[in-house]
Amino acid sequence: MHKVGVVGDKDSILAFKALGIDVYPVIEIEEARKAIDKMALDNYAVIFVTEQIAQHLDETIKRYNRQMLPAVILIPSNQGSLNIGMQRIRDNVEKAVGVNIL
Repeated sequence: MHKVGVVGDKDSILAFKALGIDVYPVIEIEEARKAIDKMALDNYAVIFVTEQIAQHLDETIKRYNRQMLPAVILIPSNQGSLNIGMQRIRDNVEKAVGVNIL
């Protein structure tokens, strides 16, 4: 059975716990990297990562993007969006369709 988890600062991800999603609050970037790697080994299918954390984990996220699972999805934090996640969606749609339809 696959699981869903979220990595980010405590204030941004605590609400996910009410939805039954495993939360991994982190402060340091290295903590986030270790949490993502551990979740990937523990059979997580989807890992949500706040954009503020993800902007420092480019290599780790790219490594998992080359694999089928887990899917690493970037989400805005409580501080707002950096538009990194939306840009990734635009890039993937353009790659799949051949033109930016968004």
